[in-house]
Amino acid sequence: MVVLALPTTGTAAADTPLIDPGLLPEPAAAAPSEPTEQRTRCAAVSEAPVTSVVPAAQRTLRFSDVWSLTRGAGQIIAVIDTGVAPHPLLPTLRAGGDYVSTGDGLEDCDAHGTVVAGLIAARPVPGSGFAGGAPDATILSIRQSSAAFAATSSEREADENGSTSAGYGDVESMAAAIRTAVDAGADVVNISEVACASAGSSMGDGALGAAVRYAAVDRDAVIVTAAGNLDGRRCRTQNDLIRGIDGRDTALPVTLASPAWFDEYVLTVGSLDPDGRPSSFSLNGPWVDVAAPGTEVTSLGATGTGLADGTLDDEGRRTAFTGTSFATPFVSATAALVRARHPELSAADVIDRIVTTAHSPAGDWDSAVGHGSLDPVAAVTGSAVARGEDASVRLSPRTTPPVTDRRDALLALASSVGILLLVSGALAVRAVVRRQDPS
Repeated sequence: MVVLALPTTGTAAADTPLIDPGLLPEPAAAAPSEPTEQRTRCAAVSEAPVTSVVPAAQRTLRFSDVWSLTRGAGQIIAVIDTGVAPHPLLPTLRAGGDYVSTGDGLEDCDAHGTVVAGLIAARPVPGSGFAGGAPDATILSIRQSSAAFAATSSEREADENGSTSAGYGDVESMAAAIRTAVDAGADVVNISEVACASAGSSMGDGALGAAVRYAAVDRDAVIVTAAGNLDGRRCRTQNDLIRGIDGRDTALPVTLASPAWFDEYVLTVGSLDPDGRPSSFSLNGPWVDVAAPGTEVTSLGATGTGLADGTLDDEGRRTAFTGTSFATPFVSATAALVRARHPELSAADVIDRIVTTAHSPAGDWDSAVGHGSLDPVAAVTGSAVARGEDASVRLSPRTTPPVTDRRDALLALASSVGILLLVSGALAVRAVVRRQDPS
């Protein structure tokens, strides 16, 4: 898991408004806030063979069943990530800007954003079972973070293997990237990143809160974000598993996650294993809305023209693409399909439709999978016939308790710093944490 530094804040979160719209970043061209340099080699990927078999992570989602109705044409999906590399199966890829270096967003040194984009919108080709969920949608790539880059002014600390520390991107650049994305017309914003902090500390994420509110309310964009992975660092302690909607507004997690905890404005995604059970690494929380497959995914490689199923270390050992990072794009693709098929729906309506057509867990909601596992077919068609359920019941407004009470309880715990990390699977660390200044 790639760990990146966050700014500190000297103001206790409990003493500030929940979201202050005045903290919204001003519109500006995408650029890093200071000079940066590449500190580590770019990630190498494990090439996956092209076969007619649909990858297991996508098989149960049945995206192709709705392609006769919609393939997401006309939808712009912003991928705020490590950049997206050009690929033949992403013919409508657009550059959205670079907050890491001097590029335009169409470089991916981390082999992360390209994987995410492929799961959303890769075009199907004859002989291959792999395709993105919304293959006619447009990807707008904004590079906001990278484990391979660091501020030029930062110290070159070496780990036990002699590698220098790296990692660039924080919640402030995330906030700026969200504004850039929706001002450029993004209908859906995919955020496969998360800032974590222990209860008793804050994220310094006031600008991020203002940005997600601006995107959801003022720009009517669907914001889809990852729940986060347990990683042994800031996201090191699992939150209690809470079952039943009545317990959601009283849950007090020990690990906080942003932007996921801005639950009123974002759709937060947990990860499922191939057997449909919650992934052990997926961070629980009262903000989790739905879950989707997030283990052993296959997608586009950031180098070349083929597919990839993991990254390779210096000795050629493979680490699979696994994490809530890779569950999130399946939900973003679904949001694009719903918006394309039902253009009259607002962003909030789209979220409600996805949530209320999910396969509910026992008790209707729990803090691991939210309202249940993603069902793209039911979300697009408004039907749960495949599950033998009454669609009119499934499409009733979601019974989420008021956000204010739950988040006020969380905010009363907060006061210092957090970290931003790519939730790409808690299996490999490609960079050392940069030193954090005390608040």
